[in-house]
Amino acid sequence: MQNPQSSTNANQDPTIEPQPQPQPRRPRGFAATAAAAAASVSPTGTPSGTAAASTGSSTGKGKREREKEKERTKLRERHRRAITSRMLAGLRQYGNFPLPARADMNDVLAALAREAGWTVEPDGTTYRLRHSPPPQHHQHLGAFPVRSVESPISASSLKSCSVKATLDCQPPVVRIDESLSPASLDSVVIAERDTRSEKYPSTSPINSVECLEADQLIQDVHSGEHENDFTGTQYVPVFIKLSTGVINNFCQLADPEGVRQVLSHMKSLNVDGVVVDCWWGIVEGWNPQKYVWSGYRELFNVIQEFKMKIQVVMAFHEYGRTDTAELLISLPQWILEIGKENQDIFFTDREGRRTTECLSWGIDKERVLNGRTGIEVYFDFMRNFRTEFDDLFAEGLFSAVEIGLGPSGELRYPSFSERMGWRYPGIGEFQCYDKYLQQNLRKAAKLRGHSFWARGPDNAGQYNSRPHETGFFCERGDYDSYYGRFFLHWYAQSLTDHADNVLSLASLAFEETKIIVKVPAIYWWYKTSSHAAEVTAGYYNPTNQDGYSPVFEVLKKHSVTIKFVCSGLQVCSYESDEAFADPEGLSWQVLNSAWDRGLTVAGENTLSCFDREGCLRIIETAKPRNDPDHRHFSFFVYQQPSPLVEGVICFLDLDYFIKCMHGDITGDLVP
Repeated sequence: MQNPQSSTNANQDPTIEPQPQPQPRRPRGFAATAAAAAASVSPTGTPSGTAAASTGSSTGKGKREREKEKERTKLRERHRRAITSRMLAGLRQYGNFPLPARADMNDVLAALAREAGWTVEPDGTTYRLRHSPPPQHHQHLGAFPVRSVESPISASSLKSCSVKATLDCQPPVVRIDESLSPASLDSVVIAERDTRSEKYPSTSPINSVECLEADQLIQDVHSGEHENDFTGTQYVPVFIKLSTGVINNFCQLADPEGVRQVLSHMKSLNVDGVVVDCWWGIVEGWNPQKYVWSGYRELFNVIQEFKMKIQVVMAFHEYGRTDTAELLISLPQWILEIGKENQDIFFTDREGRRTTECLSWGIDKERVLNGRTGIEVYFDFMRNFRTEFDDLFAEGLFSAVEIGLGPSGELRYPSFSERMGWRYPGIGEFQCYDKYLQQNLRKAAKLRGHSFWARGPDNAGQYNSRPHETGFFCERGDYDSYYGRFFLHWYAQSLTDHADNVLSLASLAFEETKIIVKVPAIYWWYKTSSHAAEVTAGYYNPTNQDGYSPVFEVLKKHSVTIKFVCSGLQVCSYESDEAFADPEGLSWQVLNSAWDRGLTVAGENTLSCFDREGCLRIIETAKPRNDPDHRHFSFFVYQQPSPLVEGVICFLDLDYFIKCMHGDITGDLVP
């Protein structure tokens, strides 16, 4: 049957040009689908099976090629970002460039140009001052004063100055290679202004820093004997953490003579003091408000014999529930009994699995612990400790008290628990599915006016997922949607509120005593846009947010000292590519954010870091020699995986580490 529209057009006057008919909107891929359908029809009008199979195969192959190209493009972009991150970290840490936290290459170029004596206006106009009359084309800019300039160019055009033969350029002085890490830029310094009038043509490759006629960056070649010289640097006290098993589960000093031997070794190394964990699960282990301190009293008396200072840790978390742990210190037994009847006192993941590492922050103000709230339980424990050892406080034996605020004593959610199957570098899981935190989420969503937002994300992956494998944390994922921003803000605010609540009572219990809070170093996936591992731990720190600023504002309110966990790791290129890890970049952000707010900062190493190179990196972090403000750690806590007397740690290396921290040693590591 003939198409009516075709028949109508055929009967019209051929001299009249037919009007074009509007074409209906076709879904994406319509043309390809139509072409494939046409190709699959034989001349007789019947579908051709061979043609259909061939076309389907070619179409599938083309789709796979496009997907592969997309992945290659993503990898190239990630590699480019990694290079940029290393360059920014090196310029900030070793060149003292005041780059903003979210700097881009325009900021870098502007900083380099200003350092070289150029003037860079806010709109990017760049020029060098001269004593000749100003060009006419700049006199109409009323927003800027009239100046003498030469060859005004934009900051972004500095990139191509090496390929313009007409420009006068200095010889190259810095070559930035893709393989360089911030640590390899340690010797970059600012050169003195070259007063010579000679100019040299540029012979450097495009990716070198050029066209800077003065104040050039040069590579300072240190001699081997001065590379690790910390003589005359700031004195950073060193505390060593006593092993966990020094007090057994019955609150008894397990080996008094062994402790004396360890303390004797420490004294010979000029250690400033020791750190002792006071475990909630041991002291108040069997009955509520029945505190047993006898073992700690004996331990403190032994330490006092050696005239060493003590930092005590209020350890409200569990220890040792892993495959490799030989010792287990659980939460108090009466807490675990309550947990059998009400499992929602513990943190819960999306699948309903509970972790007993610490109590959920949802019960901070819920009277579910035999008539007490969570923060009341913590306060009673701290107040009893202060009363029990009032004589030692009066004698000045305790230099500080650390308040445990989460798993491992760190201010974070238990989002990457090994007992839940997490392995590095998994992104972890949100821990907000107990009924108390869910109630808080519903209140926040209702207050916002979107009650349907009272839920956790359903596409955030599992403990060992990668960001790009999830719909929530991938590039342009839901983490940056209206709902995602609401949820992550609430999730991080719960962490901040918990710290505020507990520290308010800790300040009452320990008046005139330094209070310490431990901040974790979650550096894997730091180079991605979502910062997934930090986000699940409670730090809302994607590329368009500063997740540490609100936390540090609360810590500043209580005048606490931040103890930052220093990994001391030099991430290999494979790990950096696979996990997009950046411990140096994270350290730079955290430490400078804290220092800029006037907070006192200290450090602590991880158990896995006690090699020579790691120690040197930690020393450089503790007191950066290129910091113009001479900022440094107020103290450093060194923890070892087992007692010193077992010989796991080389005493010569530890002696060198302590002397470097004290600023009274020269030369390299003792072989």
